[in-house]
Amino acid sequence: MITLGTPLSPNATKVMLLGSGELGKEVLIALQRLGVETIAVDRYENAPGQQVAHHARTITMSDPAQLKALIEAERPMLVVPEIEAIATPMLEELEAAGTVRVIPTARAARLTMDREGIRRLAAETLGLPTSPYQFCDSLAELQAAIDSGIGYPCIVKPVMSSSGKGQSKIDGPADVQKAWDYAMAGGRVSHGRVIVEGFIDFDYEITQLTVRSVGADGQIVTSFCDPIGHVQVSGDYVESWQPMQMQAAALERAREVSQAVTDNLGGQGLFGVELFVKGEQVWFSEVSPRPHDTGLVTLCTQHQSEFELHARAILGLPVDTSLRNPGASAVIYGGAEAQGMVFDGVDEALAVPCTDLRLFGKPESFAERRMGVALARAGDTDTARRNAKLAASKVKPRVV
Repeated sequence: MITLGTPLSPNATKVMLLGSGELGKEVLIALQRLGVETIAVDRYENAPGQQVAHHARTITMSDPAQLKALIEAERPMLVVPEIEAIATPMLEELEAAGTVRVIPTARAARLTMDREGIRRLAAETLGLPTSPYQFCDSLAELQAAIDSGIGYPCIVKPVMSSSGKGQSKIDGPADVQKAWDYAMAGGRVSHGRVIVEGFIDFDYEITQLTVRSVGADGQIVTSFCDPIGHVQVSGDYVESWQPMQMQAAALERAREVSQAVTDNLGGQGLFGVELFVKGEQVWFSEVSPRPHDTGLVTLCTQHQSEFELHARAILGLPVDTSLRNPGASAVIYGGAEAQGMVFDGVDEALAVPCTDLRLFGKPESFAERRMGVALARAGDTDTARRNAKLAASKVKPRVV
C-alpha cells in the first residue's frame, strides 16, 4: 500500500526536481495533483517549474558541493534529474549512503546524462544496433575519425547537451571546423569531447515512451505508449504526433530495443527512447530517463500524459499508457533575444478547432528557444499536424 502525505506538513511526501524547465513544470503539476510537496531546482531564477512548485531553489547543479548541501538540507524522498548538467557522481554517493533515492537510479542518471555512457552501454554491452560512431577529444581526432571510416555525411554532437544544442551535420571537409566549434559552444558542460556518428539512411524516427512501474504483484512491469513520430531540425524537435504508423515487425523490434535498454538502467519512471526506423529495421539513438520533449503531444492524446505517467511510476502508483485520440504538437519559438516577451494572437491560435497551448513562462527568450507549444487533437494525425502548426503560427512572440 502506498501512503502519500500532506504538503507543507511534517508528514509531507517531498520530491525534488533537478532542472525545472517546461518538462519539469508539467511533472511538478502532476505531482502536486497527487498531494506531493515539490522542490524545483534550476540554475537560474524563475524557471518555469519554479513558478508552480512549493519551493524554488537556485544552485549550480553541476557543482557537487552545492548539490550535496541542498539535498542534505531538504531531505526529499525522491530526487528526479530533469537535465544533463548535474553532478551525477555525487548523486551516486548520496544514493549509496542511503541519503536519498534517485529516479530512476543514480547509475541510470550518470549513464544517460553523457552520450558516451549510454552509447557504449547500448552498442557494446547490450549489442543493440546503432549508427557507427567514435568519440573525439580534438578537432584533429574528429577529422581522423571521419577519414578512417565514419565518412560523410555524419553527425557531430557534444557528449553532454540537450534539445539538439551543439549538434550539426557535416556534409564535407569544409564543415568540420564549424561543426567542432558549434559542438564546443553547445555542450551543457565543457568537456571538449564529441561523438561523431555515421549517417543512417532511415525512413523516419520515433520516440518510444517506455514506463517502468510497480505492478499489482509488487514487481516492476514495463509498458509502452503508442509510438510518437517527430520532425527534428538541427537535432531539436519542431513537431511531433501520436500515433506514428509503423509496420508491426518494426514496432515489436522498437519495443524490444527499448525494454533492453530500460531493463538495464533499472529503477522506476518513464523513459523516452529515440529510435531510427527503415522498413522493419530499428536502430537505437538515445534515451532520456524522464519525459521527452516530443512527448508534449501526450498532453492531448493519452488518458495519462507522459508527465502523469512519470509522476505515478516514481511514486509506485498504477499507470495507464492507453491512447485517447490522435494528436500533434508544434513548437513556438521566441524569435528574438529579450527578457519578458509578450505573446500576441493567443486568441486566434485557440480558435483553431480542438487545440490547446502551453506557454512555458521562460523569463528569457532567444531566437531559437522553445517558448511554447501548440497542441491539437483530431480523428487522424494528418489533420492534427495541420491544426497544431496553424495554431502555433498564430502566436507571435513580441519584444515589449
